[in-house]
Amino acid sequence: MTASSSPTYVALSESPIVIVTGMSGAGRTTAANVLEDLGWLVVDNLPPQMLSGLADLRDQAIARNPEAALRKVAVVVDVRSRLWFNELAAAIDGMKSHGEEPRLVFLDATDEALVRRFESVRRPHPLQADGRLLDGIQRERAMLVELRSAADVVIDSSGLNVHQLSAKVNSLFSGDESAQLRIAVMSFGFKYGLPMDADIVLDMRFLPNPHWIPDLRPLTGRDERVSGFVMEQEGAREFLDRVQALLETMSGGYIREGRRYITVAVGCTGGKHRSVAMAEALADRLDAELVDTFVVHRDLGRE
Repeated sequence: MTASSSPTYVALSESPIVIVTGMSGAGRTTAANVLEDLGWLVVDNLPPQMLSGLADLRDQAIARNPEAALRKVAVVVDVRSRLWFNELAAAIDGMKSHGEEPRLVFLDATDEALVRRFESVRRPHPLQADGRLLDGIQRERAMLVELRSAADVVIDSSGLNVHQLSAKVNSLFSGDESAQLRIAVMSFGFKYGLPMDADIVLDMRFLPNPHWIPDLRPLTGRDERVSGFVMEQEGAREFLDRVQALLETMSGGYIREGRRYITVAVGCTGGKHRSVAMAEALADRLDAELVDTFVVHRDLGRE
């Protein structure tokens, strides 16, 4: 497949407007801080009805000063705007009808992770009212189900600390702008749960576990001794070859169907040895003209 046969594509990092939304406590503020550090104009807690007006202000500013650093605007929109938030989908459709192509980034996390975060800061959930914290989280999740399915990117922050989430957002917005598909290759441990944002899940538990080798146990899949051990096991290289071929075939289809951001989750028991080694190897294999990859190790360091 050649680049000329694909539809015109604007990289996420070059989108004129990005809308950041998602579950309260899932990391919207962290994502906004990263974008601000990357030079974006970030507007927090904007009522959805003001999105079109903000786009007009941006265009007016650029017309007055073409060199102004206002070409990339990020807007955080969430349930803090109360009843106005229900108009977000309609506001996005209205922007599209006027030629705008806003990108929607959705931050998510498990109920357990959200409860833990709210309890740690001792703040109520915006929709909690007189009920339990979990009641507010579940109300919000029900409100956001359609937005989540329509998002260009879903980021699961459940197992990520602030620094890991910042790195993941930074990678999404500062990658190869010529690539038509961005693939996040994420290692994880099954014992910590499946990543909520995984599009494809690969299971490395068919390979012998370096954990049971005393000299390798304290190391990780990033160490050459561990990665060498993993790749020398029967079936490992064949598996990698076949996954590479499969993803290369799927990549063309994703591009044709307008999917631009894919998460491939590579799991083992604890997310320390086999999944890390295979994720690194797979990301190296997938670097190509139309595909840009980056690696996230969700559970590395938990043990």
